[in-house]
Order: sequence, then C-alpha cells, then structure tokens
Amino acid sequence: MDSFLKEVKSHIKELVPDHCYRMWIEPVMLSTHDAETIVLSVPNDFYVKRLKENYMGYFEEGFLRLGKKARIEFKVGKKKVKSAKISSGLGQAQKSRTQKTTRVLPVMPSALSVPSDFHPQLPGMTPAFNCGRMLKKNFTFDDFVVGDNSSFAYTASLYLAEGKLNGTGVLFLLGKTGLGKSHLSQAVGHHMLSHDGGHRVFYVTAEDFTNEMIYSLRNNSIDQFKEKYRLKCDVLILEDVHFLTGKSATQKELAMTLDYLIDADKKIIFSGCERPDEIPKLNENLKSRLNMGVVTEIKAPDFGTRVKILNKKSKAIQCVLPTPVTEYIAQEACDDVRQLESALLSVVTRGQLMKRNIDLELARRVLEKMSGTRKRITIDLIKKLVCEAFDVSEQELISKSRKHRIVKPRQVAMFLSKKYTDQPIKKIGASFKRYHATAIYSVNAVEKELKQKGQRYEQVRYLTEKLESGKF
Repeated sequence: MDSFLKEVKSHIKELVPDHCYRMWIEPVMLSTHDAETIVLSVPNDFYVKRLKENYMGYFEEGFLRLGKKARIEFKVGKKKVKSAKISSGLGQAQKSRTQKTTRVLPVMPSALSVPSDFHPQLPGMTPAFNCGRMLKKNFTFDDFVVGDNSSFAYTASLYLAEGKLNGTGVLFLLGKTGLGKSHLSQAVGHHMLSHDGGHRVFYVTAEDFTNEMIYSLRNNSIDQFKEKYRLKCDVLILEDVHFLTGKSATQKELAMTLDYLIDADKKIIFSGCERPDEIPKLNENLKSRLNMGVVTEIKAPDFGTRVKILNKKSKAIQCVLPTPVTEYIAQEACDDVRQLESALLSVVTRGQLMKRNIDLELARRVLEKMSGTRKRITIDLIKKLVCEAFDVSEQELISKSRKHRIVKPRQVAMFLSKKYTDQPIKKIGASFKRYHATAIYSVNAVEKELKQKGQRYEQVRYLTEKLESGKF
C-alpha cells in the first residue's frame, strides 16, 4: 500500500502548486488500511482539517485511479513529546500546559514570566506565538500569491521554515511597505508552529524590541529580558530593522542576542525597507550579522500578479468581479498590495451599499475618488494621444486597415504601450485586436526605426515627453 500512496502523491504533485505539495501532501504517511478504509498519518490536527477541506478529493481520486475504492481518513500520527530544557538554574520545563487561545501575549514586561513550552492549538484555531505580536490567520504560505516579483523570497522563506536553507538559518526580507514582507515572515512562524507546536516563536518589531529593552533597564529586569530572547527563543522574527538607525544601545544588545541564537542554530527572519549596508548609523557588528544569511528582495507585483492577487482576494470575500473590472483595478492600483486590496474593498463596498452590479463605470468612479490614486499611463490613454498626434480615429487604429497612415500610428501605440505599461504583450495585442505576434512585430519595427533618428524618432520623442511630463 505504501507504493500506492507514493503513486497517489506523485499524481497530486502534478495537480497542485509545488509549494502546496511540499507543505501539505509530502508529509502525509500511510498509517493503516483494510478493504474499506485507508488511514493516512499527518503531523497534527491542523493538517487533518486542512487536508479534509482542501485535498480530500485529490486523494480519493488518486486511489480510485489505482483501483482502490476506499474511505480516506486522516489521523494524527503518534509522536513522542520531548521536555524542553531551558538552561542551568531554570529547571525542567513542565510536561504539559493548558492549550492557549489564538491571541499572542503583548510584548510587555508581563510577558517575561510566560512559560517557555506550549502545545499545538485546538483543531482549526490559529496557532499563537509564545511571545510577541498576534500572528495573522491568513498570513500563511498557502495564502501568498507568488509572482516573478516574489518567487525567490517565497522559496527562501519556505526553505527556511522547512530547514532546507543550507548553510544558514538567517533570512533578510527586503522590500517597500505593503509588498508582502510581513506575510512571508509570519508564514514562516505559521509553518513552524503547525509542524511542531513546541517551537518558541517570537514575532516582534524592532520598535517593540527597543521599547521592551528600555522598560527592562528602567525596572531592573534586564536579566529576564536577555534570558527571554537569548535562551527561550527558537525562531525570532524581527520586522522593520531600519527602525534601529541611531539606537546604539539596542543595536549592541541585539547583536549579542543574535550571536546566542546563531550559535544555537536557531532561525532568524529580518525584514526592512533598506539593505543592511544602507541603514544609516548601524554599527558594524549588527550590520555583519544582518548580512550573514540570505538577503532577498520583494518588488512591486507586475500586472499579471496583481490580477492573481485580486482574484484570490475577491474569492476570499465571496465577490467574484467581472474580468474587465479586475483588470482595471490591477491597472490603476499598482503601487503595492495594500493599495490593491484597498481599491478592491472600496469598489465592492460601494457596489453593495448602492445595491448595484459592479461594473467598469462603478470601478472608475470609485478609484478616481480614492486618495493616493493618480492619473496613470494606460493603453487607452496612449491610444488617445497617438490618435491626436497622427490625426486618426481610435476606430481606425483598431480596425483591420493596412493603410500606411493607420499602420504606423498603430505600431507606435503598441510600442508605447509596451514601454509605459506593464501589460503583457498578449494583452497589448488584444487591445488593438491583433495577435501577440503582430504586437511583437510592431514593437520591433518601431525600435528599428528609432535607431535611424528620422521622422519616426521625432514623433515618438514628442509622445514620450508628453507621457513622462504627465501633461495628458
């Protein structure tokens, strides 16, 4: 039967995203089986719920393909519970604790006395950190939309959580606000807790760390503070490290704490808006430790990724939008994921309050009034400018006409669309009722003409200056 399960898992691997397979399918093992039931072993109750809700059909279909029509059950496999040693003088950790709620204890002095060991949560409950801020329920690897802007950061975070990031247990997530640094760092914490509730995961910001250290110094409890972070932490997630600029005392304490954690092979995830070398007034000791691991950058999502994010978010709030509306929001709200989510919720809420269908007109009306949005360069805008400059109509521009006075403006419009929007070439071609191969040819044709520095060069330069000046 083990060979059958292996084949089933191999089949499922071809059907689900790679990260989902590694996280949820790969750990599944065969427990027992008979003529009517196949019992599969999983690490904990969180897995049981997740697999039943999302992957039961895959397993049933997989075994059915092999001629095994049986009821599939998931059960938590037996696992020895190890007592955790803290340090000399602290004694043996208690063997059992009452299960915790989903809330994380705030990073205040009262948290210093929290016991170091705890058990996994009740089935279906969000795991709680032993110390620090609250772990957001939906900030998991499964809920993260991977694009070209974040694929390496995602893989590095997942490998760190799985212990596969060879040679280091330190990861630095770099990126501007709202691009997913917090999501990935918390996803590591979720993964560690769901696979082994005995991990002690501390999730704090650099400001939290600083404030707690200052309070400890003022209240003669600095030894407890040091013990907490140096000896009672298995995974440290420290966000917004750029906040440490100029705080020499905090930098010194953090550097020593990191030495303890690194020597003990603990996992550390940093996040910040600037590279360690570019954070001003950061001492060399701390800078070298921040640079010890993998530094990976998350960039702004491209158009295709923004569409995927919107589709996932709209599905989560049970409001699937028409494709033109989704693409319009993705086109307009392109700075970061938070702006994207805000635009989506604004459009959906307006539609619900006005009790009307969500269409392109409604989306335009809402986004025009949103603070933070600005007039952007779009394919439609480029069409309008090109038509004015070449004295052709938009109907002619997208028509089947092969006349020279129409073809050249059309090619210029496609070239500018490729240069000034992040729409895929296939989408650009479709906007002009052309195949993507025609769009590619048009872009190449204009690029070739520009090298000649002739009339076409001057026309494109005029339109380029107008677009870049924002005077359109």
